[in-house]
Amino acid sequence: MPAARASRITPEDIRIIAFTLVNRHGAQALGYADQAVIELDEKGETESADAWRALRSEIVDALDGRVTRDTPIALH
Repeated sequence: MPAARASRITPEDIRIIAFTLVNRHGAQALGYADQAVIELDEKGETESADAWRALRSEIVDALDGRVTRDTPIALH
């Protein structure tokens, strides 16, 4: 089994990607994220699926108005 690779995607990248998807696709961005998680999980690509889960969470927060592009990033 290959060694786990370090992620190069930052929380800031997740924020930018989330808002790009929301601005282009509105609420449909959430469906795209859901589909990506399902497909990646089915392929056994857990790390990539987890990245999409993080992105999905940011999309939900953006759609619900809990965050803006300029909201300070807080990791939980």
